[in-house]
Amino acid sequence: MNTAVNQFVGQRRKMVEEYVLNRGIKNFRLAEAMSRVPRHYFVQESLQHRAYGDSPLPIGQNQTISQPYEIARMTDALNLTGSEWVLEIGTGSGYQTAILAEMAEKVFTIERIKSIASAAHKRLDALGYMNIVYKIFDGTYGWLDQGPFDAILITAAGPEIPSILIGQLKDGGRLVSPVGEKNQELILLQKQGDQTSRQSLGECSFVPLIGKYGIRPPA
Repeated sequence: MNTAVNQFVGQRRKMVEEYVLNRGIKNFRLAEAMSRVPRHYFVQESLQHRAYGDSPLPIGQNQTISQPYEIARMTDALNLTGSEWVLEIGTGSGYQTAILAEMAEKVFTIERIKSIASAAHKRLDALGYMNIVYKIFDGTYGWLDQGPFDAILITAAGPEIPSILIGQLKDGGRLVSPVGEKNQELILLQKQGDQTSRQSLGECSFVPLIGKYGIRPPA
C-alpha cells in the first residue's frame, strides 16, 4: 500500500467530521471510506496543503477534483451496500473512483482525456485497488457491454442526463448526476421497471459533460 495512506490522517478525519458528518450526511461506511482515502495524493504536490479543505482544486486540462462535501453528497445518494457494480462517467483525478471502490464490489470508470485517465490509473494502482476497470473514451456513451449497472455516477454536467446512460441502469438502480449549464442542480434518478423518478438534491457546480450525448467540445 502506498505510504500516502499514512500521511495527513488527522486532517482526513477532521475533513470528514467538519464537511461530511456535521453537514448532515450520516453514512458510516462513507465516512470510513473518506477517512481512509488520501485525498492529497490525488492533487499536485503544490496543492496538497489545501487537499483537506472543502473546496474543489484544479487537476489540469480544465478539470477539477470536487470538494469533499460534494463527493460525499453524490456517493451517499447512490446508497451503496458493497455488492454493486458501479459505472462512473469521468474518472478525473481518481479520488471519487477510490471512494466508490471502497464502497462497491466493482467500479467501471471512463475518462475521455488520456493524460488525466493515465495519471488516475497510476495513482489507483499504487494504492492497491483491484476492483476498478478503466476505459479511455467518450463517457456519454456509457459502457454497454458491461451493463446494466446497479448505480451510475456522472461527474460532469450536461443539459440533461443522457438517455443512453439511463438505459444502462438496472431495474431498481440509482443514478446521480449534475444537470444544467449555467445553473446546475444535482439530480438523483431512480429506475423502477419502465419508469424513472427524479429528485433534486440541490444546487451544484461541475465542469461540462463533453461528449456526443452531452455538450459538444468547442471547435
